[in-house]
Amino acid sequence: MDNSQYPVARKSGLVVQEMPDEVLVYDLNTNKAHCLNQTASEVWRACDGKTSIAEIAAHFGKGSNEDLVWLAIDQLSENHLLENQVAPRFKGQSRREVIKKIGLASIVAVPVIASLVAPANALAASSCACVAPIGCVTGPNMGPTAGSSICPSTMCNSFGTCAP
Repeated sequence: MDNSQYPVARKSGLVVQEMPDEVLVYDLNTNKAHCLNQTASEVWRACDGKTSIAEIAAHFGKGSNEDLVWLAIDQLSENHLLENQVAPRFKGQSRREVIKKIGLASIVAVPVIASLVAPANALAASSCACVAPIGCVTGPNMGPTAGSSICPSTMCNSFGTCAP
């Protein structure tokens, strides 16, 4: 059995939030957040290792184009959302060429994965209340008063944010 014809969606190391028309996936290994539109999320959910690309394409209705599913698989693989990397089907082709191949009628269903890199914990600063010249106040008497901080064992920088 050709593994690329029976892709498997990655489950480990991901935080998944289902939304009505999309799926938000946060990759704990790369600190990347991915937003899968409806088409991409349906393809990702169907990647169970038992369902072929042709069967996934049939899910989208009569006359659906396998190339539409392959475009989603390419994007899922590129974003490391599949267990095994799949060789890109449209390597070297522009997005315009791929859309022509898929067909203009399918343009509404084109799978889209939007990704962004989230800052690592050490780089993400949370805000805290600072009182110049004292700085952040931490300790057992912390509270919602000016000069208190919810950031124990950190220091407040001159911009009012906690830093390691």
